[in-house]
Amino acid sequence: MTAAGPNSAIELVEVGPRDGLQNEPDIITTEDKLALINRMIDYGARRLEVASFVHPKRVPQMADAEDVIAGLPDREDVTYIGLTLNKRGVMRGLATREGGKRGIDQAGCVIVASDTFGQKNQGQTIAEGIEENRQMIRFAKAEGMRVQVMISAAFGCPFEGEVKPETVMQIAEEMAAEDPEEIALADTIGVGVPSQVTDLFGRLGDLLGGRIPMRCHFHDTRGTGIANSWAAYQAGVSVFDASLGGLGGCPFAPNATGNIATEDLIYMMERSGIETGIDLDAAITTNHWFGDKLNRKLPSLVARAA
Repeated sequence: MTAAGPNSAIELVEVGPRDGLQNEPDIITTEDKLALINRMIDYGARRLEVASFVHPKRVPQMADAEDVIAGLPDREDVTYIGLTLNKRGVMRGLATREGGKRGIDQAGCVIVASDTFGQKNQGQTIAEGIEENRQMIRFAKAEGMRVQVMISAAFGCPFEGEVKPETVMQIAEEMAAEDPEEIALADTIGVGVPSQVTDLFGRLGDLLGGRIPMRCHFHDTRGTGIANSWAAYQAGVSVFDASLGGLGGCPFAPNATGNIATEDLIYMMERSGIETGIDLDAAITTNHWFGDKLNRKLPSLVARAA
């Protein structure tokens, strides 16, 4: 296991436009989504998860995925990610690039480390998810699209409870064989604690041997998300998902709450001497602007305390 140095930089993946909004009860307009994404780019976000290719009846908030993608600013310094749960989703992502359009830069594949949750989330057991993701990665790469994969519910399942580290590592080994750009571990329901994070990313780092970068995705359901992020950093992770304001939650996980807040993550890292490339003041301003759009204060503690 390697530890990142005290003066290292991290990379933020701003998942607010997708994971942050997918559980919102009121539909956010395409115009407001695009305004939010532009503000995120202005505060320094250079990788953004902007949409998911799912059936609108399952996740109504993502019904305008193609319209959002069509309106994205065409900037060479920004990477746009589309979440894909199956090969059909990859095909929709590829279609956004037809006719010389910019479209999605990277497909974000997902496999769930639980049979029950996987069937509820995307209709797949673990074995089926491994095979589906194997085919998705191969297909996307053959079509010239960059691709990464996330192992969801890696720290616990809302239906089965504990997820064994051996299960997560078995999935990671299968996915690593397809050589994705990254492998992420997600605490989808926010049950993980720092010691668990240290252990699981330590195992993943040993498995990957530095060949494939690691990424982390934490939710703050039980108040451990930021502590888990620090544990992941110390375990050698340098790519972090976060959502503006701490918005988010999975529609298929009972009592799901938000992602770790971009502002809270950036505050901790910057105060610890770790570069992030994010303008924290501008992120807080964007938080307040979007909170007005939603008619409520967003969960981020740093944005509230300023």
